[in-house]
Amino acid sequence: MKNLQYLGMGVLFGIILTKSEVVSWWRIQEMFRFQSFHMYGVIGSAILVGLVSIQLIKRIGLKTISGEPIVLADKSYYHGTWIGGILFGLGWALTGACPGPMFAQLGSGVAGAAVLILAALAGTWTYSALRDKLPH
Repeated sequence: MKNLQYLGMGVLFGIILTKSEVVSWWRIQEMFRFQSFHMYGVIGSAILVGLVSIQLIKRIGLKTISGEPIVLADKSYYHGTWIGGILFGLGWALTGACPGPMFAQLGSGVAGAAVLILAALAGTWTYSALRDKLPH
C-alpha cells in the first residue's frame, strides 16, 4: 500500500513538472542561454520554499506523519561537489533533462528520454564501481 502512495506522489510530481514546462527541452535551453526567466523563477521559488520549510522544521520541531522527529543532518563540504556539479550542469544542458524530469519526459511521450534514463543508469553504475577510487 505504501508503494502505491509513493507511485501516486511520483505521478503527481511528474504532472506538475510537465504542466509547469520545466521538463521542456526548449525551456531548459532558454535558461542556459539567458533568454527567459521561466526556469529561474521556478528554481528560485523551489529554493525559497525549501529554505522556509527547513527553517520551520528546525525551529518548530515538526514531526513525520507517523510522529517521528525529522532529523536534518549538517552537510560536509567536499571539493568533488564542484566537479560533480559542473558535470551535472553539462549533462543537463546537453540533454535537456536532469534525473527527475527524465521520467516525466518519458511519461509524457518523449521516447528519447528512454536513452537518457539508460545513460543515467550507466552513469550511476559506473560511479558505484569507481566510488572507492574517487575523492570524497
